[in-house]
Amino acid sequence: MSPVLLLLSISLYLAAVIGAGWRISRRAQDSADFFRGGRKSPWWAVAVAMISTSISGITFVSVPGMVAASQWSYLQMALGFVAGYAVIAYVLLPLYYRLNLNSLYIYLENRFGRWSHRAGAGFFLLSKILLCGVRMYLTAIVLQLIVFDPLGIPMWVNVAATMFCVWLYTFRGGVRSLVWTDMAQTLALLAVVVLCLVQIGRVMGLDFGAMCGSIRDSGMARVWFFDDWKDTRFFWKQFAAGMLTTVAMTGMDQDMMQKNLSCRTLRESQRNMMCYGAAFIPVNLLFLALGVLLYQFAAARGIAVSRPDDLFPTIACGTDAAGQAFMPPVLSLLFALGITASAFSSSGSALTALTTTFTVDFLHADVRQDEAGLRRTRRRVHAGAAVVLGLVVLGFGAIRDGSVINAIYTVAGYTYGPLLGLFFFGILTRRRVRDGWVPLICLLSPVICYVLSTHSAAWLGGYRIGFELLLYNALLTWLGLWISGIGLQDINN
Repeated sequence: MSPVLLLLSISLYLAAVIGAGWRISRRAQDSADFFRGGRKSPWWAVAVAMISTSISGITFVSVPGMVAASQWSYLQMALGFVAGYAVIAYVLLPLYYRLNLNSLYIYLENRFGRWSHRAGAGFFLLSKILLCGVRMYLTAIVLQLIVFDPLGIPMWVNVAATMFCVWLYTFRGGVRSLVWTDMAQTLALLAVVVLCLVQIGRVMGLDFGAMCGSIRDSGMARVWFFDDWKDTRFFWKQFAAGMLTTVAMTGMDQDMMQKNLSCRTLRESQRNMMCYGAAFIPVNLLFLALGVLLYQFAAARGIAVSRPDDLFPTIACGTDAAGQAFMPPVLSLLFALGITASAFSSSGSALTALTTTFTVDFLHADVRQDEAGLRRTRRRVHAGAAVVLGLVVLGFGAIRDGSVINAIYTVAGYTYGPLLGLFFFGILTRRRVRDGWVPLICLLSPVICYVLSTHSAAWLGGYRIGFELLLYNALLTWLGLWISGIGLQDINN
């Protein structure tokens, strides 16, 4: 499909989403609607909406591309995701609803003190900016390749236009708008993936049964890895990493929990969380199946792919030496719309969460200002956050090394580990800590983890630290907090 038609289709899609967001935002009455949707969101709408927030352009591109190296071992992590969502539903959500929080990190001030609050909020801001930057960079690169470069439009225009659209549809309604627009984008995303599978199967001459048989016999669909505990794909390492990553990246993430806390009651919020978690297995199964078919198609046509993340874009939008497209134009359109929808949803949620965290946790505008002042401050922060994210995306030129989804979980291991340690130390113990030490502890833990990660194979007989890095980071934070409390009386003692 021509770049002009792709750009027109993307523009029409974004216009529809922005229009829907503005229409919904007319019902937003105050900042409570922006921060938590007024706690009026139906649980089923939140459950569906959170899927598109989690998928992002990274999942859309990287999960199919990782099949050759990791096969279907990612499903082991998906099982861990489900266990993690159970922890969130029955441990964290009761706490958050009882405290009636606009920002999750106020809990840390109530439990430990002001420096702990700022350390937790600061690590969230760092995590979200880096992760959203990686996600948006991948999307921007793909769209630049298939749409903007052929039209002679530079990268900075691509990024600026994208961030302006994200800002435009979130700055009025916040969470109230996001729940409904993201629900629609989730349904669009899932439809795109299914249609891509159907289209690729048709080009390969496979019906549904033949596709299943081809995937089964491909040698790339192995799920379980119990035989080598040193392997990064070892089941218990991936399961534990999936569970802890979910607890940290969802349960302690203002972005993900902001939608969840917009549900009417705790029971509805728990129902939403468990349904959302269970949906991850079939959703990821679709992406992994798509990856196997894409690799088989590439092998049959002699298509060379230099990086895993290039697999789907190359086949969906590329041409052979004679200039003939590998796939019918409809697949290019589906791919462009899918990656746009996933990026728009995840970045919109991230921008809203960054606005909430900076406004509430650092400026304390929710307690220092009246509603009119809070609205002005929130909108300024919202615009500033959009600019910062755009600059971060433009600065991620060095990230394209291997599969970006590995970069996502590596970044999460370093930045969410201290959050995991802080929250569970506070929840599971009655021990006091020296509040002034907490920022230093949260900085030292990732540094020590980096040293362990880079030397684990040499120091531990070939054992390589994989996605379980998050666990070690959290444990080091826990140990540092415990040491800082030596000599202090426990709470209620």
